[in-house]
Amino acid sequence: MAPKKKMFEHKRKLVTRLNPKSPISEQYRTIRTNIQFSSVDKEIRTLVVTSSGPTEGKSTTVANLAVVFAQQGKSVLLIDADLRKPTAHYTFNLTNTFGLTTVLTKQMELRDAAVKTEEKNLFILTSGPIPPNPAELLGSKAMEEFMETVKEEFDIILFDTPPLLTVTDAQVLANRSDGTILVVSSGRTETDAAVKAKEALTSVNATILGVVLNNKKVKEGQYYYYYGGK
Repeated sequence: MAPKKKMFEHKRKLVTRLNPKSPISEQYRTIRTNIQFSSVDKEIRTLVVTSSGPTEGKSTTVANLAVVFAQQGKSVLLIDADLRKPTAHYTFNLTNTFGLTTVLTKQMELRDAAVKTEEKNLFILTSGPIPPNPAELLGSKAMEEFMETVKEEFDIILFDTPPLLTVTDAQVLANRSDGTILVVSSGRTETDAAVKAKEALTSVNATILGVVLNNKKVKEGQYYYYYGGK
């Protein structure tokens, strides 16, 4: 696939930016509201979005959630923590020569690596160069310190992570975050896989806020995004 075509296909999924009045954009705002009311005792500021397997829509979901949080006036940082197959730079038409990995390895400061987008209040931290040890890097002391730093700079921090059933990266971050959203795809995600994904999160004491069901066709050409509490 040519890079230009791939970039277009990713960018057109940013429906909350390109068509904020669409029914799908309204569903993302509903998910945003449900997240905000999911915990009365603890404010949700760091949020992991993951899935059981690939191509279930987690990256599209987290990108659009980042946009609707920013549209609410929140200072938002979307971090591409998928250090194996990152996609945020395609979605937002950015380069990926620096990012999370360069910040964690002290080659660059967060303020220089985070890129302001066309959406007011929204910043993106791409993955940066893919490291040989993603899980170890995400579980490092440097990552722990990084998470404290970003909470001082931003209201909402969202992490796009690899699928749960392929590597342990998402579990590592879910354990350190305020909440986790599991994305499943109608007609694609198998029930056993979804159950195993939930168990993987439970095993690391992750706070599961709910499940987003996407690609559920209701009419030709329309898709319904459903948020279900845990």
